[in-house]
Amino acid sequence: MILSKVSKHHCLLQFRIHINPQETNLPKIPFGPFNLFIQRRWKKPANTAQTRLESRTIDSKLNRLTTYLKKLKTILKIYELMSNRKRGPFVSLQLMSRWTNIVGLNVGMGEFVHKHPHVFDVFTHPVRRNLCCRISGKFKGLVSEEEGLVKDCELECAKRVKRLLMMSKNGRLHVHALRLIRRELGLPEDFRESVLGKYKEDFRLVDLEIVELVDKDENFGVAEVEKWREKEYREKWLSEFETKFAFPINFPTGFKIERGFREKLKNWQMLPYLKPYEGNEVVQVGACGGKNRYEKRAVAMIHELLSLTVEKMVEVERLAHFKKDFGMEVNVRELLLKNPGIFYISTKGSTHTVILREAYSKGCLIEPNPIYVVRRKMLDLVLLGCRNTRELQDEEEIKNGSDSLIRKAFAGNTTVGEWVVPILESFDNVNDHDDPGEIIDASEEFDGC
Repeated sequence: MILSKVSKHHCLLQFRIHINPQETNLPKIPFGPFNLFIQRRWKKPANTAQTRLESRTIDSKLNRLTTYLKKLKTILKIYELMSNRKRGPFVSLQLMSRWTNIVGLNVGMGEFVHKHPHVFDVFTHPVRRNLCCRISGKFKGLVSEEEGLVKDCELECAKRVKRLLMMSKNGRLHVHALRLIRRELGLPEDFRESVLGKYKEDFRLVDLEIVELVDKDENFGVAEVEKWREKEYREKWLSEFETKFAFPINFPTGFKIERGFREKLKNWQMLPYLKPYEGNEVVQVGACGGKNRYEKRAVAMIHELLSLTVEKMVEVERLAHFKKDFGMEVNVRELLLKNPGIFYISTKGSTHTVILREAYSKGCLIEPNPIYVVRRKMLDLVLLGCRNTRELQDEEEIKNGSDSLIRKAFAGNTTVGEWVVPILESFDNVNDHDDPGEIIDASEEFDGC
């Protein structure tokens, strides 16, 4: 009787077996009606910098901008290779096809060149009868204009380098790190001689690859974010406690705010920290709030470095070369991903580029500078593609011109309908002088071998 009761209760019991497939050598049992009692423990998903990078909120406008800039850099590499040749200002397409891997193209060189007729002039060699290519006059003029602006802004370049040295731990920087972001800072190609060697009262070359700051300037001790704080304090009448250590936050469209995120962000904004130009002491991580203060100082230093660049963006790999000189013993990519309202990382163009979010609006720089304006003109010329760029008259000019023709026609006592003839002749003259399909300027002399 007792055994029958035990067996009866035994049939009604449901055993739950806790199995971890990674710790046991048991074969994986497929899900079915006979193993419903088995409970599996699934592994917790990893929370790393790579997973956060993949799950971040995408900013389509900034991604599109970095894609376009990647194409512009490719064209500038081709221009540099063509300029280094001594035989002439043009190169055959057969020779240019060997540069495909050098410049990092995914398509053929001939196809890429024909897609940008406003940048490259393709013509047939009069003797060899092969296709050759040269840089268009308009694009070459923009490159020369940029080089002239960079030379004229040597004093501004020296100030930028001086600010970077003031942020460094020992007042020293590696020249190699500056060379990597030379174009981002707007430095000339020979900045070692024209900037570091020219302003000897500010810089001193300790070694072949190390530059040292001679004397600090108190006028450069104000960071760019502090100007924004002063503006917020005056215009929005916020308290000094709220704006003293705050940063401009601008989340991308579609950013999901989780529960408790606003409170954490508010506490982080009011957290005091050591500003970039105040001192070179390193905050101890073990102190009260030391880790957060240490990371906030690193955020401020990266924010200031991006503010000193021309286009407010730098590749993450190149930014990591300043970690040791700035005393930032943190994972730079992970730190940038923790602050999506301040920085945005774009993975377009086979590189990771960090962009200062507050500096851009709808894919354009809010406060442009002369060098950025010239580079934007280059980018606009590249983005024209195969489209025609015939400059049309304004509607008012056409209307005024037609009205004047009508007045002249009626002033000469012409019959009705005769005034239409001069209008048609004027438009025919305009169209005769404008050939949209022409690639090479006929007035330009051919450069021989």
